[in-house]
Amino acid sequence: MHYRAETWAMLQRVRERSPLVQSITNYVSMDVTANALLAIGAAPAMVHAVEEVEEFVGIAHALVVNIGTLSPPWVDAMRLAADRAGSLGKPWVLDPVGAGATRYRTETARELAERRPTVIRGNASEILALAGAAQATRGVDSAHASKDAVESARGLARQLGCVVAVTGAVDYVTDGARTLSVANGDPMMTRVTAIGCSATALVGAFLAVGDDALFATTAALAALGVAGEIAARESPGPGTFRWRLLDALYQLDEGAIAGVRIAQQVSFNV
Repeated sequence: MHYRAETWAMLQRVRERSPLVQSITNYVSMDVTANALLAIGAAPAMVHAVEEVEEFVGIAHALVVNIGTLSPPWVDAMRLAADRAGSLGKPWVLDPVGAGATRYRTETARELAERRPTVIRGNASEILALAGAAQATRGVDSAHASKDAVESARGLARQLGCVVAVTGAVDYVTDGARTLSVANGDPMMTRVTAIGCSATALVGAFLAVGDDALFATTAALAALGVAGEIAARESPGPGTFRWRLLDALYQLDEGAIAGVRIAQQVSFNV
């Protein structure tokens, strides 16, 4: 596969089709996530009320479930929306924010994962917690490098029949048989809240226009990583970086996508 050409083709499809992405996400990330979706060319809908989530899944092209700010009514809504997406055959993405930090959070993430999302995207500690292997966590931040969770991600993908993305300095995306890595991004991305949540939402947008969940996930992470590199070039700090990232997502062109660094992993000893 010509990764750069395919990433550009997928980005063009997102812009042409403007998929509607229903995001049940946290209070911290709503603004950033919605604007990232708009900047890339998709349409956001931050719909989480129990009374309407199922109906809205029928309208949306993809669903994103992010457990960042948990409460029982939101968990009920997540269950309903995930089940509805599954029954309709619509792609949905689980972001198990902070899994491993508390029992409630970990159990909720695992319960939602059992509903067979199309993709699970998390940092290394979150993926390890879902797989039952994490020994440490720092709240919503990872205490592990992304490469530490590759084998656990592979096993989780096989167990659940989904794609698992472990994001970090290098992102790893696996369906249990194939694994791709993305080496794009900038350290500044870790200094602005909700960039990871935005990555999950962009995965939803790319899933809505792609047939291969593994590559759609990879392309979304690569596009965000390239935009992060562009935004960081002239950003003296996180505040400037935040709005420059939105500009970079909006302005991504074929020349920028030529900077995508995607590779196939032939071994899990990465």
